[in-house]
Amino acid sequence: MSANISVSTLEVRKDDWADTRIKTETLAGDLKENEVLFKVDRQALTANNISYASAGDMLDYWGFFPTDEGWGRIPGMGWGEVIASAHPNVAVGERTWGFYPYSTHHKILAGKAGGGAFSDVSPHRAKHAPIYSQFDRASANPIYEPAREDQDSLLRGLFLTSWLVEDLIDVNDSFGSKNCLITSASSKTSIALAYCVKARGKLASIGITSPGNVAFCESLGCYDQVVTYDEVTNLDASQPAVMVDMAGNAKVISALHHHYGDNMKYSCRIGATHFSAMGSSKNLPGAKPVFFFAPSHRESRSAELGVEVLTQRMWAAFAGFRQFCDDWMTVERSFGADAVTQAYQLILAGKADPASGQIVSLGSD
Repeated sequence: MSANISVSTLEVRKDDWADTRIKTETLAGDLKENEVLFKVDRQALTANNISYASAGDMLDYWGFFPTDEGWGRIPGMGWGEVIASAHPNVAVGERTWGFYPYSTHHKILAGKAGGGAFSDVSPHRAKHAPIYSQFDRASANPIYEPAREDQDSLLRGLFLTSWLVEDLIDVNDSFGSKNCLITSASSKTSIALAYCVKARGKLASIGITSPGNVAFCESLGCYDQVVTYDEVTNLDASQPAVMVDMAGNAKVISALHHHYGDNMKYSCRIGATHFSAMGSSKNLPGAKPVFFFAPSHRESRSAELGVEVLTQRMWAAFAGFRQFCDDWMTVERSFGADAVTQAYQLILAGKADPASGQIVSLGSD
């Protein structure tokens, strides 16, 4: 491929995520040694992506795909196709799953090319967790089904995060707790966690959500109890609990910590679905809130169990979760710059139907 390519990319202001633009630039078609060019196909757009923006500086999510000063490119999980390759072990036509910018095309410097995946080894990716720079080959995925690509984009990454945090809680003997408190209960990451907690059967899962989402959360069958944010002080605080916060709402975190006191045995934050209410969570009673970084726990468990064993466990669990989601989740697709921008604003405002999954593509249908 030698012709230059016009590329469009969704970008957001780092200090105001509601301020967006579509940046258009020209990408050189001639590839240097080991470079690979993707056509970005379809990507998931969920509350999880807002979490990447909230931790953009702390965990350097903004550094995945550098751009102009003040602007950021939120990483999005999804599928792409190799349309040009100067790497001997990456073939044109390969279908891969991984993190891409919300863009029409994406170029990487490929390396670490094995049978199951290859990675972006560009210098700016060196400081990131390896899993974030990896592109999984569809041909090596044991449960790959073309018809489930959109579902995989929506669920795989967030499910693995939830599976890993539930695994961490379990290997720590539930921190001596009886209940697992899950905020933003209608989010798909929270639903995945509740599913994992229910499957394990050791803790009761308590979902915390807004009044309008109570019936939906109860209908799923993975929560043992569902309460609204203004009802958290009615929970039985005499039973020790762990909390996994997906909302990033400092008032809710504070209320739960003060209600449970020393019976808050573990408290971690994964997401930030309520970005406008985020704030400090220091000096709270009970366990000190920590940020759960899934790649770190994945690496430690890989060392303990072996990569193959851990991977088999995760794939088996994810296959079951996909079937669980068949009963309630629908997919909504948005194509083109205007539609993608609208879908992003819907997710950012927390107004998306929790029973739907947003799949977007800056390209045409």
